[in-house]
Amino acid sequence: MNTEIPSIIGAADMELSPAGQRAGADRGDPQVSVAELSNQGGIAVGVWECAPGGWPVVDRPDCEVATILSGRGVITDADGRETAISAGSVVTLPKGWTGRWDIEETVRKVYVIVK
Repeated sequence: MNTEIPSIIGAADMELSPAGQRAGADRGDPQVSVAELSNQGGIAVGVWECAPGGWPVVDRPDCEVATILSGRGVITDADGRETAISAGSVVTLPKGWTGRWDIEETVRKVYVIVK
Protein backbone atom coordinates (compact mmCIF):
# COMPACT_ATOMS: atom_id res chain seq x y z
CA MET A 1 0.00 0.00 0.00
CA ASN A 2 1.36 3.39 -0.99
CA THR A 3 1.16 5.73 2.00
CA GLU A 4 2.74 8.71 0.28
CA ILE A 5 0.76 11.89 0.91
CA PRO A 6 0.20 13.99 -2.24
CA SER A 7 1.53 17.53 -2.16
CA ILE A 8 -1.07 20.29 -2.18
CA ILE A 9 1.53 23.03 -1.89
CA GLY A 10 0.68 25.63 -4.50
CA ALA A 11 -2.95 24.46 -4.76
CA ALA A 12 -4.14 28.07 -4.96
CA ASP A 13 -2.30 28.51 -8.29
CA MET A 14 -2.34 24.93 -9.58
CA GLU A 15 -3.48 24.46 -13.18
CA LEU A 16 -6.73 22.49 -13.33
CA SER A 17 -8.43 20.53 -16.12
CA PRO A 18 -11.94 21.55 -17.24
CA ALA A 19 -14.56 18.93 -16.36
CA GLY A 20 -17.75 20.57 -17.71
CA GLN A 21 -20.88 21.78 -15.98
CA ARG A 22 -21.54 20.59 -12.41
CA ALA A 23 -23.99 17.69 -12.60
CA GLY A 24 -27.47 18.57 -11.39
CA ALA A 25 -26.97 22.34 -11.73
CA ASP A 26 -30.25 24.25 -11.54
CA ARG A 27 -28.90 27.81 -11.34
CA GLY A 28 -26.27 29.56 -13.42
CA ASP A 29 -23.62 27.69 -15.40
CA PRO A 30 -21.31 26.23 -12.75
CA GLN A 31 -18.34 25.03 -14.81
CA VAL A 32 -16.01 22.75 -12.85
CA SER A 33 -12.23 22.28 -13.15
CA VAL A 34 -10.27 19.73 -11.17
CA ALA A 35 -6.83 18.27 -10.50
CA GLU A 36 -7.04 14.93 -8.72
CA LEU A 37 -3.73 14.43 -6.95
CA SER A 38 -4.37 10.97 -5.55
CA ASN A 39 -7.13 8.39 -5.63
CA GLN A 40 -6.34 5.11 -3.94
CA GLY A 41 -7.85 2.90 -1.30
CA GLY A 42 -11.16 4.78 -1.46
CA ILE A 43 -9.54 8.12 -0.60
CA ALA A 44 -9.36 10.92 -3.19
CA VAL A 45 -7.32 14.10 -2.71
CA GLY A 46 -7.43 17.01 -5.12
CA VAL A 47 -8.11 20.60 -6.02
CA TRP A 48 -11.55 21.63 -7.34
CA GLU A 49 -12.82 24.91 -8.72
CA CYS A 50 -16.35 25.91 -9.70
CA ALA A 51 -17.79 29.01 -11.39
CA PRO A 52 -20.99 30.64 -10.03
CA GLY A 53 -24.18 28.61 -9.97
CA GLY A 54 -26.11 26.28 -7.72
CA TRP A 55 -27.15 22.64 -7.32
CA PRO A 56 -28.81 20.33 -4.83
CA VAL A 57 -27.07 17.33 -3.25
CA VAL A 58 -29.26 14.43 -2.12
CA ASP A 59 -27.91 11.64 0.10
CA ARG A 60 -24.21 12.22 -0.53
CA PRO A 61 -22.52 8.84 -1.24
CA ASP A 62 -19.21 9.68 0.49
CA CYS A 63 -17.64 11.95 3.12
CA GLU A 64 -15.76 15.11 2.13
CA VAL A 65 -13.57 17.50 4.08
CA ALA A 66 -12.44 20.58 2.18
CA THR A 67 -10.67 23.87 2.79
CA ILE A 68 -11.86 26.81 0.71
CA LEU A 69 -8.89 28.61 -0.86
CA SER A 70 -10.78 31.40 -2.63
CA GLY A 71 -14.23 32.56 -3.68
CA ARG A 72 -17.47 32.67 -1.78
CA GLY A 73 -20.85 31.01 -1.60
CA VAL A 74 -23.42 29.44 0.68
CA ILE A 75 -24.00 25.83 1.67
CA THR A 76 -27.51 25.11 2.92
CA ASP A 77 -28.27 21.90 4.81
CA ALA A 78 -31.55 19.95 4.67
CA ASP A 79 -32.86 21.87 7.70
CA GLY A 80 -32.40 25.19 5.87
CA ARG A 81 -29.36 26.27 7.92
CA GLU A 82 -27.10 28.38 5.72
CA THR A 83 -23.33 28.46 6.11
CA ALA A 84 -21.37 31.13 4.25
CA ILE A 85 -18.09 29.88 2.79
CA SER A 86 -15.05 31.90 1.77
CA ALA A 87 -11.26 31.64 1.84
CA GLY A 88 -10.21 29.80 5.00
CA SER A 89 -13.54 28.03 5.58
CA VAL A 90 -13.36 24.32 6.36
CA VAL A 91 -16.31 22.27 5.12
CA THR A 92 -17.25 18.78 6.30
CA LEU A 93 -20.03 16.98 4.44
CA PRO A 94 -20.69 13.51 5.88
CA LYS A 95 -21.91 10.49 3.96
CA GLY A 96 -25.69 10.81 3.58
CA TRP A 97 -25.63 14.64 3.71
CA THR A 98 -28.44 16.40 1.84
CA GLY A 99 -28.36 20.09 1.06
CA ARG A 100 -27.43 22.69 -1.52
CA TRP A 101 -24.38 24.54 -2.84
CA ASP A 102 -24.77 28.09 -4.20
CA ILE A 103 -21.56 29.63 -5.52
CA GLU A 104 -21.56 33.43 -5.84
CA GLU A 105 -17.88 33.97 -6.72
CA THR A 106 -15.73 31.19 -8.25
CA VAL A 107 -14.73 28.82 -5.45
CA ARG A 108 -11.47 26.87 -5.32
CA LYS A 109 -11.02 24.20 -2.66
CA VAL A 110 -8.62 21.46 -1.63
CA TYR A 111 -10.55 18.31 -0.78
CA VAL A 112 -10.26 14.86 0.74
CA ILE A 113 -13.09 12.46 -0.11
CA VAL A 114 -13.48 9.12 1.65
CA LYS A 115 -15.79 6.53 0.07
